[in-house]
Amino acid sequence: MAGQSFDYVIVGGGSAGCVLASRLSENPDSSVLLIEAGGRDTNPYIHMPVGFAKMTTGPLTWGLVTAPQKHANNREIPYAQARVIGGGSSINAEVFTRGVPSDYDRWANEEGCEGWSFKDIQPYFLRSEGNETLSGAYHGTDGPLGVSTLNPQPLTRAFIRSCQEVGMPYNPDFNGPVQEGTSAYQTTIRGARRCSAVVAYLRPAMTRKNLTVVTGCLTRRILFIGNRATGVEYVQNGQLQTALANSEVIVTSGAIGSPKLMMLSGVGPAEHLKNVGISVVLDSPGVGQNLSDHFGIDIVYELKEQTSLNKYNKLHWMVWAGLQYALFKTGPVTSNVVEGGAFWYADEARSEPDLQFHFLAAAGVEAGVPAIPSGSGCTLNSYTLRPKSRGSVTLRSARAEDNPIVDPNFIAEPDDLRVSVEGVKLSREILNQNSMLKYIRSEHFPGKGVGTQADFEDYAKQYGRTSYHPVGTCKMGTDAMAVVDPQLRVRGLEGIRICDSSAMPSLIGSNTNAATIMIAEKASDLIRGNQ
Repeated sequence: MAGQSFDYVIVGGGSAGCVLASRLSENPDSSVLLIEAGGRDTNPYIHMPVGFAKMTTGPLTWGLVTAPQKHANNREIPYAQARVIGGGSSINAEVFTRGVPSDYDRWANEEGCEGWSFKDIQPYFLRSEGNETLSGAYHGTDGPLGVSTLNPQPLTRAFIRSCQEVGMPYNPDFNGPVQEGTSAYQTTIRGARRCSAVVAYLRPAMTRKNLTVVTGCLTRRILFIGNRATGVEYVQNGQLQTALANSEVIVTSGAIGSPKLMMLSGVGPAEHLKNVGISVVLDSPGVGQNLSDHFGIDIVYELKEQTSLNKYNKLHWMVWAGLQYALFKTGPVTSNVVEGGAFWYADEARSEPDLQFHFLAAAGVEAGVPAIPSGSGCTLNSYTLRPKSRGSVTLRSARAEDNPIVDPNFIAEPDDLRVSVEGVKLSREILNQNSMLKYIRSEHFPGKGVGTQADFEDYAKQYGRTSYHPVGTCKMGTDAMAVVDPQLRVRGLEGIRICDSSAMPSLIGSNTNAATIMIAEKASDLIRGNQ
């Protein structure tokens, strides 16, 4: 590979990278190289919908923890980011939500991102989506990304009824005209298997002779001649390699990886780069700044009987579930665990929901969330949808092998803590409705000792965590801190774009994977000159 040249060199084989590799290689006259630091998606847990529960730590992640969180008891919080082809789409909970039109209209009208209003980007959502049930103005049915609605566990159905008992309407489509309400989530599952960006986009394109995909290759830096990106330098099997880009280098390494790579390459806040011993190619103060993430807080309840997915932790039930899945593609293995949810208000005066809930028909599923001693429980997670707090990604050293310093600066803004606490209070209210009380033995976490406003605030500070939705660290816009312009071109440079969640100017009010795929779909048209 050393010294080979391609029209496009894509760095990062996550959701956005897979989309772009597929779309750009549709032109047989364009040669495309996709470089991924992680391995292939051979781990069987990736493809079983229930496998999410096994992948929030371990070899398919970068092993990140945050910097001590000043406003959350100085805790260093586990920060799962995928290190495998497909990125987050290979290890996430497969929840498919897109936010509301006002999220994207805010990008266009308030944050300097012309061409990114909901009207502008909706065609790309539709182009990507292959929904097996829903259609019409809000849904695509022929896109690569398989989307389905689960048949939820009885416990999840009880949660959905309980949400209605506190006054939330039933809403069968969070991605339709109205977001508010409760329902089972739509998921990126097709044929009882995870439909990652690899499955949806990359694998069908792998037969093309003009597409090359390399895995297990850590990119060390982007190469520049003057202010033009000319290629990348990466390590493959211990050997330093270079790949030249005749047209563009496209960075799709995610909200943590993309700013890290840019700074390693000399593009970022000049003073910071000098401090870690990196020569400055471009002083771009916004690189690594503006980090935004959802701060999730869990409550956990113990159940009277073995009515949750936890019972499949026992060997005989696990074997039974495995056989059912292998023979019939049915049963608990087809569950994404995070089956049900809701969008609702901490502040009723707001025009859009400001809280999101994820119900897990199990306990102890994710890293840092307590298990139940008796082995049967359920979990309800909530978070503030549009936090005001902003953090940063900075370099630990000039070595590509060293993880960056990730500081989400969770709940730095008092309003974020206030809304988060309202989410915990409402979570408790939901799980104490009649439909759920039939199943519940006791509140395990936080426990009855938490009752005052101060108690709830202390609980949030001690137990809140990432919801795996970092964005904004190479934000799009026109102001001084914008890293890319509305065409996703790096400002001040030539021959390079950043086309992933790091380019979002602000966090949307939902899970972020569908929006990341949308960004890459639109980017492919921008690069090909179709817009």
